[in-house]
Amino acid sequence: MKRIYLPLLIGFFIFGTAIAQAPVEKLKPSANYKPAFAGQTRITGIKTSTPLSITIINKNLARPWGLSVMPDGRFLITQKEGNMVILDKQGKLLKTISGLPKVEDSGQGGLLDVTLPSDFNKTRMVYWAYSEPQSNGAVLVIAKGKLANDDSSIENQVIIYRANPVYKGKLQYGSRIVFDKNGNLFVSTGERSGKDIRDQAQELNSSLGKILHLTTSGKAVTGGPFANKANALPEIYSYGHRNPDGLAIDPSTGELWEAEFGPKGGDELNLIRPGKNYGWPVITYGTEYSGAKVGDGIQQQEGMEQPVYYWNPVISPGSIAFYTGNAVPEWKGNLFVAALSGSHIIRLTLKQNKVNGEERLLEDKGERFRDLATGKDGALYAITDGGNLYRITKQ
Repeated sequence: MKRIYLPLLIGFFIFGTAIAQAPVEKLKPSANYKPAFAGQTRITGIKTSTPLSITIINKNLARPWGLSVMPDGRFLITQKEGNMVILDKQGKLLKTISGLPKVEDSGQGGLLDVTLPSDFNKTRMVYWAYSEPQSNGAVLVIAKGKLANDDSSIENQVIIYRANPVYKGKLQYGSRIVFDKNGNLFVSTGERSGKDIRDQAQELNSSLGKILHLTTSGKAVTGGPFANKANALPEIYSYGHRNPDGLAIDPSTGELWEAEFGPKGGDELNLIRPGKNYGWPVITYGTEYSGAKVGDGIQQQEGMEQPVYYWNPVISPGSIAFYTGNAVPEWKGNLFVAALSGSHIIRLTLKQNKVNGEERLLEDKGERFRDLATGKDGALYAITDGGNLYRITKQ
């Protein structure tokens, strides 16, 4: 009987059109924790077979943080110190929008995410997040306003939500905003990092360390999982999050996905379900930055959700986005992750809500990738902390 060697089979196993390879992560983890299930970390590597064209179409952005594609294909981008810019489809600066509220532009604060509703052409409404300075610290704020007809300002600005309590620290605001199918907002909030406050990620009377479900007026969407629970904020959708800078809805299923920073190790990708507890800081696949255990040093506990996938060492997920274009057909429906400390873009393939392949793109650029979006032309676009806007598409 002919023998077939397993390594040979593995070498030629196919995910779509991408040939499976060894896992992309080669470094040792910061802690040797055992995954809760096979494939939860260091999944099989894959490689895009389509030849790619990678170009920088703007090199002059000033610490960009949020990227939103406008209905006509232009780009609306927040810059951390407190203004927004509009670029044309070729990346040329068209407008600088000033006159926005003062931001706490220190640490990880500043002008953060920005998003547009599906009826933008009719309403011209813009929704954005920023860290608001207070006398005793800062707080994450969600605001909205109408983009003027000449694109030069945002009119009738109003704050719709503050993620209380105010805290003196300058880290981990979260702040991604996405619209659900009914036109309501999902908003991610960080737990603000400090050991004296991070336990509030587990507390239902605090906005910190949560995914919130808000109307466009900033009220709780009716029928939330904690709407009838005493001493709980009715806008809380899920809790137990550390610093969730990635938030996206799978357009094929309508399901909400989130990515968050772990401490030293343990960055997570989560499938968000209403009312669920995602564990921080009780369970984690990371450690304190000193190398000490976080809390009791446990990774699983009954009643707390496991991440669909985690990274150790960290890659620092700045954002996530599902690819919805046609320029690179093999990417359709794949989930992309902007990696900051990892200095690359991650491509993940999913099957039945599990990760079954991982690829690293643009590793040679040495960039901190901050946010991602599919353009109207089907290309994948990415902004970086270095001030660049990348277009990634088929050659």
